[in-house]
Amino acid sequence: MSTPAHQIITASPPQAAHFIDGRYVCATGALFENRNPATGALVSLVPEADESQVDDAVRAARRALSGPWGRMSEQERAALLRKVADGIMRRFDDFLRAEILDTGKPKSLAAHLDIPRGAANFNVFADQIMAVATESFRMATPNGGQALNYAIRVPRGVIAVISPWNLPLLLMTWKVAPALACGNTVVVKPSEETPTTAMLLGEVMNEAGIPPGVYNVVQGFGPSSAGEFLTRHPGVNGITFTGETRTGTAIMKAAAEGVRPVSFELGGKNAALVFADCDLEAAVQGTLRSAFANCGQVCLGTERVYVQRPIFEAFVARLKRAAEGLKCGDPFDASTTLGPLISQEHRRKVLSYYERARAEGAEIVTGGGIADMSSPFASGSWIEPTIWTGLPEESVVNREEIFGPCCHIRPFDEEDEAVAAANDSPYGLAAAIWTQDVRRAHRVASRVEVGIAWVNSWFLRDLRTPFGGSKQSGIGREGGVHGLEFYTELRNVCVQL
Repeated sequence: MSTPAHQIITASPPQAAHFIDGRYVCATGALFENRNPATGALVSLVPEADESQVDDAVRAARRALSGPWGRMSEQERAALLRKVADGIMRRFDDFLRAEILDTGKPKSLAAHLDIPRGAANFNVFADQIMAVATESFRMATPNGGQALNYAIRVPRGVIAVISPWNLPLLLMTWKVAPALACGNTVVVKPSEETPTTAMLLGEVMNEAGIPPGVYNVVQGFGPSSAGEFLTRHPGVNGITFTGETRTGTAIMKAAAEGVRPVSFELGGKNAALVFADCDLEAAVQGTLRSAFANCGQVCLGTERVYVQRPIFEAFVARLKRAAEGLKCGDPFDASTTLGPLISQEHRRKVLSYYERARAEGAEIVTGGGIADMSSPFASGSWIEPTIWTGLPEESVVNREEIFGPCCHIRPFDEEDEAVAAANDSPYGLAAAIWTQDVRRAHRVASRVEVGIAWVNSWFLRDLRTPFGGSKQSGIGREGGVHGLEFYTELRNVCVQL
């Protein structure tokens, strides 16, 4: 059954849907609840895709490869992607409301980051596909003639896109845009926590003229649900995933069947290195963002802070004051600066680390518990921003990714000590380096074992540059031409002249 998006969202109770072959497909089986993390109120009932619905989506994507989409030029695809970007911005308020209700994040964050970047991703890769070059060579042939070799990029096929809940539209389109720019088709499995914006994008795709079957969405969970059905489907040619390292490991095992390639951006336990010669106020404000933005639910966020001893006490005092100035409250209020965690389940996980820190003897500089909220937010997944000191490096709190609004601060004396501590992790996603010594900045950035090293900044992104993690933080790179590598295969054409 096909239903327009506005009727789905305004149904009573509100409904979410799959989007398959250009149509909204409502529930035929099990439903699960999508609740607002800020209030605990029901946002929508969401259908859980069964194996046959996932198969329908993959088959629709395969058919679209051989239809009009497969015969389009790069210029035609790029023009359609720009229309998608325009469509997101035209419906900015719809996407913003959906993202806030699903995630609980403050409007001040979602309006300036999530929705604009969701649209920008399509424009960036429309530009990129028109600018990327391949190689060509002339060669001598054994009979004394010549041949011309040149390479062309061809789409990989049907791409499974498994996207996370912390930046739902931004990170989903970060994968969908380059996949479509390269001529692939996609089946998206959004997080069960944040199903709405992926669904809404289907309507924008139709309005932009994207052919049916090019963009599909199946709702559900991971194991024994839509995620597993999709990653194991033999009609899928590649899998891209952002999320936990443990889930990435399971997906990689599924991808081995049929030898499908994967692109992963996984977990992190990111470090900030704050040197005594830094601009102290800039370092404090930068770390405030990197530790507490989106309630700490950012894969690039800072959970380990190493501060050179001469400024250690001043840094801790200033960061404490800044963290205590964050304002929890109505996510739709522009003055709110800290939203809730995504769910009660995730809050239980983060609180278990708060308890572990206390048991391991941490000094609690600030926070450490549940934020005190009044109605209608008393039932939300609120938590206090938390700062610790005094834990050893081998502490579980310093080793495992928590994904909450918290950080541990430790003093150091020498540069080598700080670099060694930052690298002493199975993860290698990001680092922030705060110093006004340009030689040290370049030196340390080259030594930290991460995919991206920021100097005197955090979350500053040029979308043309490579993005991804080292060690257990990922496989491959996204962004710019690097983001096109996964979504295409190179074919050599050899022409005897």
